[in-house]
Amino acid sequence: MSEENVSPIPLLNPREGIPLVVVDAVGLASALIELSVGGQFVAIDAERASGYRYSQRAYLIQIRRENGPTVLIDPIGAPDLSQINELLADCEWILHASTQDLACLREVGINPTKMFDTELGARLAGCERVGLGPLIESLLGYTLAKEHSAVDWSTRPLPEAWLGYAALDVELLVELRHRVAELLESQGKLSWAYQEFEAILNAPPAKPRSEPWRRTSDIHQVKKARNLAVVRELWYARDEIARKTDIAPGRILRDAAIVEAAMKSPTTIDELLAIPPFTMRNAYQYGPTWFAAVVRALALPEDQLPESATKVDTLPPPRIWPVRAPAAFARLEAARAAISALAEERQIPIENLLTPETLRRICWEPPGASAHQLSPLDVADFLRQRLARSWQIELTTQPLAEALLVGDELRNA
Repeated sequence: MSEENVSPIPLLNPREGIPLVVVDAVGLASALIELSVGGQFVAIDAERASGYRYSQRAYLIQIRRENGPTVLIDPIGAPDLSQINELLADCEWILHASTQDLACLREVGINPTKMFDTELGARLAGCERVGLGPLIESLLGYTLAKEHSAVDWSTRPLPEAWLGYAALDVELLVELRHRVAELLESQGKLSWAYQEFEAILNAPPAKPRSEPWRRTSDIHQVKKARNLAVVRELWYARDEIARKTDIAPGRILRDAAIVEAAMKSPTTIDELLAIPPFTMRNAYQYGPTWFAAVVRALALPEDQLPESATKVDTLPPPRIWPVRAPAAFARLEAARAAISALAEERQIPIENLLTPETLRRICWEPPGASAHQLSPLDVADFLRQRLARSWQIELTTQPLAEALLVGDELRNA
């Protein structure tokens, strides 16, 4: 029977059984002793309560050192895990989709300095499915159950079945790292991957959005400034409640309710609470708060109303470039074709080769004195300023410079 026809093996239970959860300083001291022995690779994962809680803190952390046992830590009972950094300072930390977990790990003092991201590594290696379960299945021949992936991890005590699921998330992560690294090495991409991992570790925290309320779902339906003010006031009222109660905002008041209230702009609390989403228990109990927000919005002077669209440093959507900026559009078409061909040749997702925003910006306003005087050095400097990694600059500079010139020639032909 060929390897392709072999059925994957279900991974149902951790090898050493379900570990006891570390819930205090005494348990943490014992866990540190366990983690002090083993190989140079350490798998780590974190479970949050997204969709249930306002915060993105970790409610369970799973660690498995190469050739060692799995340790489960409750960061509510043991909130300072900074000792782990010194203990495992020489190890390589293995995470899957690291950008999802690094913030909550750093919040409890865990700050990796050397990392391998199996999800990103698999992308660079050209794997078609890069979720943890599909990747373990395709590369290692095991299947992971995912029925507890969206549960409320802030629940206490955590059910044993959930703990088994959590332990299995790091059970094969070291082996998976080695398999992905082999693929990258065979394709000459391993150094590229480590540049990506280092960039993630060194990336500054994301800047807070100046107007986060504008991300309300279906806000595009709200056209008038006065109605947008209602969205804004309701959004901030909900956010304050969510923050104080540590409940996910959508569980208090749905976005659909905010948009509907903004469209109808009720003038009495009875009118507001008659809107169907406001009749739900979590929303109804804060009725006076919601109505006060609507009243504030309706009473604002004209000069305090929000603008119809936020002012940000963004380019026009490419669909209007042919009319508004035909030369830039010609460059974009040529550059897209060149980068797409390069991505296909190297078996790398095009967005990992060069971000869409970077591609659009260099086409909109090419560096150098003029597009006709564009040189590869100009392109390389531009990419470097946009924080492209060395491997990306090396691969894309020449084809991008040529494509930008071709785009201008096509426009002027």
